[in-house]
Amino acid sequence: AWGDAGWIKERGRRIAADAPVSIYELHLGSWRRDRDGWSLGYRDLAAPLIEHVLACGFTHVEFLPLAEHPYYASWGYQATGYYAPTSRYGTPEDLMALVDCLHQAGIGVVLDWVPSHFPEDAHGLARFDGTCLYEHADPRKGFHPDWKSLVFDHSRHEVRAFLASNAVFWLERFHADALRVDAVASMLYLDYSRAPGQWVPNEHGGRENLDAVSFLRSLNEAVHAEQPGTTTIAEESTAWPLVSRPAASGGLGFGYKWDMGWMNDTLRYLQRDPVFRRHHHGELSFRSVYAASENFVLPLSHDEVVHGKRSLLARMPGDAWQRLANLRLLFAYQWALPGKKLLFMGGELAEALEWNHDGALDWDGFAASAERRGVRRLVGDLNAAYRREAALHEGDCSGPGFEWIHADDAEASVLSFVRWDAARSRPVVAAFNFTPVPRASYRIGAPMAGLWRELLNTDATDYGGSGWGNLGAVATIDEPLHGRATSMELVLPPLAAVWLRWEEPW
Repeated sequence: AWGDAGWIKERGRRIAADAPVSIYELHLGSWRRDRDGWSLGYRDLAAPLIEHVLACGFTHVEFLPLAEHPYYASWGYQATGYYAPTSRYGTPEDLMALVDCLHQAGIGVVLDWVPSHFPEDAHGLARFDGTCLYEHADPRKGFHPDWKSLVFDHSRHEVRAFLASNAVFWLERFHADALRVDAVASMLYLDYSRAPGQWVPNEHGGRENLDAVSFLRSLNEAVHAEQPGTTTIAEESTAWPLVSRPAASGGLGFGYKWDMGWMNDTLRYLQRDPVFRRHHHGELSFRSVYAASENFVLPLSHDEVVHGKRSLLARMPGDAWQRLANLRLLFAYQWALPGKKLLFMGGELAEALEWNHDGALDWDGFAASAERRGVRRLVGDLNAAYRREAALHEGDCSGPGFEWIHADDAEASVLSFVRWDAARSRPVVAAFNFTPVPRASYRIGAPMAGLWRELLNTDATDYGGSGWGNLGAVATIDEPLHGRATSMELVLPPLAAVWLRWEEPW
């Protein structure tokens, strides 16, 4: 008996391009475990998860794939039961109850979904009737070398109907609000991870998988027609155009696309010793070239904290204080930029170790550390500001919502920009100091004259910082700078971000 009718009525507005969308990604089996080391079930998870998500201020949760999968360590990305929620955590009704509780608490639900490939297990879809029914018979099309799995034959009407119906099934029966579609790049290109001679060109001699392109367009059209208010999110890592534009306009029809370029550039930059960052300043400023080309999600996902990559905290350089400062700086930078936000579980707890699907998050260590609790407090304040300030979300997917103030100060490793609300009446300025050198009098051009209130400072003692700041507000001075009529002088703490909101004119 569903009790989320109010949520369903408004869910489209809550995940719209001009709405604040902040996603907490988690693996259900390893988020938290009981005293005996067992994963929490769907129903048992509801109360602690809701409490944590509300404390952190996220608008949505995203579960790694929950379709039945024989190999736990595949995290659900090797599914055999496309129409069956995994029984590891309970019954289908138990999963429905979890989603219902999340919705009634005001939290949206995104499910990972894998229409690109499936495992070779004999009890699954492989050679289902003794022939290659779901997969291509030619291994150059039907076998994926990266995952040692079978590739769906998207040219077959039966396969297309099976998958499109499955997408609608999760949205309709389990009230999911969105599907994050895995490995879209592997579907779009016939030569994806294949050497010459190991793939078959399309009818025009090209590398584009025309059948998969057609399927993705029809899939997204079916989802939007059958389940209004829901959306799809593409994990797509290439420069394929118009991924998040309507199929009728030549796009693929997704609602959003992960910005993998931002993720790679930003983490590569922040992992460097700050003394070398000035030589790589363009890794941060380059994104503005393409930021408005798609409806982007900025992901710091599970893929960035496994397979020897270390946790986000452990990837940061410097001593213990500097690593935490860098992590806070990373989060403030991510939340200030245009684009929806996604953070994998553990990042908000400043986990020291990389994710282990056989364990759980270090809740005891988090509770015992004031510095780590400060990081979660910061994430909560970032989400609160993101939801409250129209300038920080209304222009997430449009060019006019973002303007550089000063993008070229590589020598100081400082960036500054302004975010505008749709009415251009309540802007927010964000400035970032990517070095451990405190800057007591750093001048930037001011988008509007008057008083600018310090909205957030990642060096605040509440977050574990040193307490440097702007004493609550900064007043502009009548000296032009950076192409603007007035300017303001900021205190930029070491390895820190400062956000300021325009408060009142002179």
